[in-house]
Amino acid sequence: MTSDNFLDLPPLASAHGTVRLPGSKSISNRVLLLAALAEGVTEVRDLLKSDDTDRMLEGLATLGVRIDSLGNNAYRVHGCGGNFPVKEAKLFLGNAGTAFRPLTAALALSGGSYELSGVPRMHERPIGDLVDALRQLGADIEYLGNKGFPPLRIKPATVAGGRVRVRGNVSSQFLTGLLMAAPILRSGVLVEVEGELISKPYIEITLRMMVRFGVAVHRNDWRSFTIMRNSAYVSPGVIYVEGDASSASYFLAAGAIGGGPVRVEGVGNTSVQGDVEFKDALEKMGALISHGPNWMEASAPVSGRLTAIDLDCNHIPDAAMTLAVAALFADGTTTLRNIASWRVKETDRIAAMAAELRKLGATVEEGADYIRITPPAHLKHAAIDTYDDHRMAMCFSLAAFGGTVRINDPGCVAKTFPEYFSAFSSITQPVA
Repeated sequence: MTSDNFLDLPPLASAHGTVRLPGSKSISNRVLLLAALAEGVTEVRDLLKSDDTDRMLEGLATLGVRIDSLGNNAYRVHGCGGNFPVKEAKLFLGNAGTAFRPLTAALALSGGSYELSGVPRMHERPIGDLVDALRQLGADIEYLGNKGFPPLRIKPATVAGGRVRVRGNVSSQFLTGLLMAAPILRSGVLVEVEGELISKPYIEITLRMMVRFGVAVHRNDWRSFTIMRNSAYVSPGVIYVEGDASSASYFLAAGAIGGGPVRVEGVGNTSVQGDVEFKDALEKMGALISHGPNWMEASAPVSGRLTAIDLDCNHIPDAAMTLAVAALFADGTTTLRNIASWRVKETDRIAAMAAELRKLGATVEEGADYIRITPPAHLKHAAIDTYDDHRMAMCFSLAAFGGTVRINDPGCVAKTFPEYFSAFSSITQPVA
């Protein structure tokens, strides 16, 4: 049963088949911004079509960057060489952190007058550490609402390279924004990280994408990063966006819970994305995993049932949400640790996950940076609230392997995977 406000998923008996993944959100928005900042014209292929990338495309167009749609998720971006043509603009960026944080950094160093805003939840997501770091370089940024949070006003300022410090334990997007924007200055920047750097694989994506556009960052053991004087982005000509590894997690988990094999195409063991390591977590739970350069595949354990794990999930923060639902189908108590970043995402994901797992009958303990899940003997029927969070909707679709489940506001998946439920249906078989 479906409506605009909910989707009822029938009880599922099994899963097998193949899914071609949409492009990675993290890579898509990084590539779009780097292509805009580069000298030359870049053809971007296999770009993710989603709300987040739409916000980035709209933002860049508002800033005067010419972008031609070529069809089939391909775009031609005419780079501005780090100098946005439009020097005064207002940008609405929805709830797209991968657009808001890097654009804040780039615009703060580009000498114009800009206002950046988003949906109410975006205005609850912290950005103070990034603003503080940009101010160290001379940026003039004003909070238009609560201190430390969007919306923001950026004014022209005298900015220069030098040493800048940023906390690493709130969001890796702050460091990503600084690194991607630094070459605009052409004067060299040393970025030092205070405290533990979370979500290192996402910084690795940033560094690898910057190299593709001609800027090599010198990294000192995740403690500091040096962008050399006269670094500048140059178009690679054509660049492909690999499939989204976070989205792969739902289908791999379906194979592990529902028998399988389920294969995902578009991402594999040559991926630059940290979330490909989700397959290793599933393997620890007993799933049978195989993979190649551009694919991964999962089947259920020989015993037919997964085993609980205790795992530090700092390296797979988004895909770890899928493990929380997979825990409903595992023997024992699963503990997912080092996930404090969940609390500053599209919603407070630790609180949201705990609330919805309890609806299904699970016993859940939550802490500042962990969640512990003990599954019930039988899942309860429940209506799952999704908190305008695409990943809540997608990972809780797996609960249908335990009975009927209602997903409220299923349209929120448009943020990264508009066709998710169609793809999920294509590899799952309802109980006869």
